[in-house]
Amino acid sequence: MGCRKREGHKQVERRTIGAGALAMGAVGLGCMPMSWAYSGSRQRGEESLRAVHRALDLGSTLLDTADMYGPFTNELLVGRVLKERRGDAFVSTKVGLLVGEQHIVANGRPGYVKRACDASLRRLQTDVIDLYQLHRADPEVPVEETWGAMAELVQAGKVRSLGLCAVGARGGRRSGARLHDATIRQLQRVQQVFPVSAVEAELSIWSPEALEALLPWCEARGVGFLAAMPLGNGFLTGTLTPGEGFEPDDVRARHPRFTAEMMAANQPIVAGLRRIAARHGDGTTPAQVALAWVLSRGRHVIPVPGTKQERWVTENTAASELRLSAQDLTEVAELPGAQGSWD
Repeated sequence: MGCRKREGHKQVERRTIGAGALAMGAVGLGCMPMSWAYSGSRQRGEESLRAVHRALDLGSTLLDTADMYGPFTNELLVGRVLKERRGDAFVSTKVGLLVGEQHIVANGRPGYVKRACDASLRRLQTDVIDLYQLHRADPEVPVEETWGAMAELVQAGKVRSLGLCAVGARGGRRSGARLHDATIRQLQRVQQVFPVSAVEAELSIWSPEALEALLPWCEARGVGFLAAMPLGNGFLTGTLTPGEGFEPDDVRARHPRFTAEMMAANQPIVAGLRRIAARHGDGTTPAQVALAWVLSRGRHVIPVPGTKQERWVTENTAASELRLSAQDLTEVAELPGAQGSWD
């Protein structure tokens, strides 16, 4: 259960977020790709376990999972590590979505939330969850009721803090509203019930919409921001080849921005990241520049790149040491906007 730190590896910078002063490594680990949504043939349990251990060795303590990933198998995998190293990890999991054969539905009923928490605790092999996030609000249940049930879990000692995942973007974009208006309305409602410690939403160089309103909302209220998909589902790493294709079960196989045409059209973004990386030398990569940009958005921001391989964990955590210059940031700001729908 104690801290198992490997000698000779610099620990990642630490950040403290939220009113509850939640301390964690500045770069988190998104565990979803280990079990769900990306390249099923490449999901290997032992390799993923090594990746989680590597993250903890380097001080990348935030492990971000959800009961729907798999479903359930991702929490089981993370639990195998927590059984040995609970004291080294900051555990975030989510509730509120159920996965069926061909569909995903929301369930925010208070009784379900409490049962789901108990099930997550069993799978994660722990007696407390550090951050329990509402994955999506149930349109059939007032969000205050769902949040109230989650708050009772804090009072029961099963959960330490609460977070909210951003509402899906599609409806807002069709209506012409700002992307995160619906999320901010939800946040304003649940804050009246129990404090929000963190918000998880997409933020990357090619999807910067959270900068407009959601990120400032969080900063003004001392709420942490977990930046999901900070590497643009892998595109900003520069390791994906246009036209190479994806496995049928990979979410990118059906994503408008990952067609061969759109991937080719967006290569100037990757080329710009490569130019910035080259100036920093020492093997700096486009992915590290992309993560360093997210880190530069504020001390309350924690990028949560997803991976299932040790080498990418090592590369991603090292991004916390990269300091972008004013010239670098100007060049990022001048990169062309991403082409292709993100819906």
